[in-house]
Amino acid sequence: MRALIFDAIKARPEVREVPEPKAPPGGVVVRVAATGMCRSDWHAWAGHDEIALPHIPGHELAGVIAETAPEVTRWRVGDRVTVPFACGCGRCEWCRSGQAQVCPDQEQPGFTHWGSFAEYVALHAADSNLVAVPDSVDFAAAASLGCRFATAYRALAGRARLTEGEWVTVVGSGGVGLSTVMIARALGGRVIAVDRNPEALAVAAELGAEHTLLADGTDVPAAVAGLTDGGSHIAVDAVGSEQTCADAILSLRRRGRHVQVGLLPPVDGHPRVPMARVIAWELDVLGSHGMAAADYPAMMALVERGALAPQRLIERTIGLEEAADLLPRFDSATVAGMTMIDPAGGLDRLGRTNAGAL
Repeated sequence: MRALIFDAIKARPEVREVPEPKAPPGGVVVRVAATGMCRSDWHAWAGHDEIALPHIPGHELAGVIAETAPEVTRWRVGDRVTVPFACGCGRCEWCRSGQAQVCPDQEQPGFTHWGSFAEYVALHAADSNLVAVPDSVDFAAAASLGCRFATAYRALAGRARLTEGEWVTVVGSGGVGLSTVMIARALGGRVIAVDRNPEALAVAAELGAEHTLLADGTDVPAAVAGLTDGGSHIAVDAVGSEQTCADAILSLRRRGRHVQVGLLPPVDGHPRVPMARVIAWELDVLGSHGMAAADYPAMMALVERGALAPQRLIERTIGLEEAADLLPRFDSATVAGMTMIDPAGGLDRLGRTNAGAL
């Protein structure tokens, strides 16, 4: 199969032929119809995650099952599926209680094993982790759910427990930030979007942000306090830096809830967080690490009804060659939405090639 692969940390990615994967015990092989590129893929390329080399990245995906292991009972070849980026083992107490996103033995395509920047990808514990994609939802929209959108949904609905009318400050208007804006509005929140890219802020406004703040030296916490009469109820750092984390936390009102979604690479040992404010104002600081397959039905139902439209967040669709060029500079690329990759070169919405069915 064709795949985007790199042989060393920060080495230039290449597109070349590699062996097709085999279904692992209890798992499946999926022919990839769409896969998203996000900042987490760049973190793996840059060496911020432990990966085995050579490596194929990619963890947001949707496609059609091409092979199943004998142990798989819920799925068959030809099924349209997507999957959370954090795949639980299906056996431990966390998986059994529906919290597979914190499974200690989880597998993550694109991190613990070869991912979806390829024509095929292997997925583990299929009966526990796969999610059916309805015929009314196209593959690009389904792939966009796997990391950023599902993480944003759980950050607001499951972790911060957003209630109607609450102010939500979203720092960062890339894929996960725009997902957060859309979901916050759908759940009844009032949104302030913050970003350094005016084009991204324009998209955030189109998605329902009441206010947008350009991060050009503006005192973001002071601006938020002025707009909300004392600070937001919820803040989400959708970037992952000391500055964006601090701006989000300091934008909260007393007893507010902060959700850290963007990864925070260590700076001089550990990232610095304004804990004095956290303590004095009794703020809640929450992590959000994706969403288990068990929690997908409520989100997918909103997508089917049109209350959530993740396809609106897709800025561009590219091929593997373009993806190989983009990945090393994705941390600094100017984006106003999600980048989707078509690794198969022409699968239709039913997962068929131009030559016919799989």
